[in-house]
Amino acid sequence: MLCVFCEDQNIKIRIVGENERAIAFLTNIPIVSGHTLIIPRRHVKYYEEVTSDEKESIETLRMHVKSALQKTFSAEGFNYAWNEEPIDGQSVPHFHLHMIPRKEGDEGVHEYEPRKFLYRPGSRAVSPDEELKTTAEEIRKNI
Repeated sequence: MLCVFCEDQNIKIRIVGENERAIAFLTNIPIVSGHTLIIPRRHVKYYEEVTSDEKESIETLRMHVKSALQKTFSAEGFNYAWNEEPIDGQSVPHFHLHMIPRKEGDEGVHEYEPRKFLYRPGSRAVSPDEELKTTAEEIRKNI
């Protein structure tokens, strides 16, 4: 299967930073100007496949790019995200961290309401303690 991040030569002109194990480049479908993707150079699909050295390289690059985006776009905050599998919105099967610089007045979603963002059914604001207790117990059984 072709990986656009590994094969598309047009990405090279969008690179904003790189190091030995990671590359940061502008996405071609930005939420706001400066929307950057950070990937390991090695092709891996899941975060769990990223080595400790690659994670360190991604984090180092993230900090450098963050500073540059703050200076370039007067970013006041950032959204960070990655998706796994098409059901969660992953369109390229190569792990990539989205880094979205945000400031007052930019376009896109400003209200971060997880129930809307992640499509949680229902409208209750707070889950009942008993439900949370039961869910926590079920998760602990599998750890």
